[in-house]
Amino acid sequence: MSEKLILGLVEKVKINGKEIAARIDTGARRCSIDKNLAKELKLGPIIGNHKYRSAHGRSIRQVVLKEIELKGKKLLVKINLSDRKEMKYDFLVGREALKKGFLIDPNK
Repeated sequence: MSEKLILGLVEKVKINGKEIAARIDTGARRCSIDKNLAKELKLGPIIGNHKYRSAHGRSIRQVVLKEIELKGKKLLVKINLSDRKEMKYDFLVGREALKKGFLIDPNK
């Protein structure tokens, strides 16, 4: 069995060569990125639209498929584009990415 990597609640994620502070969120299914940051990083193409339910209500968001790097491990993940300007972190890592060999330590 392969060794699991330990993550804290905030970790650095690399997307298109740019390092971004990301919130690790086991309550979120998919990764999420701020629309403006996605535009800056030239993420695309859009592979579809998905319905999402959050504390702010229901919405339909565009989704891209992108490789990210987390703790030196490269992952191909679906990322939804949302308005995160009011949020502390522009990128959120969800459960689908975390299933690929990670454990969360909130004390880290």
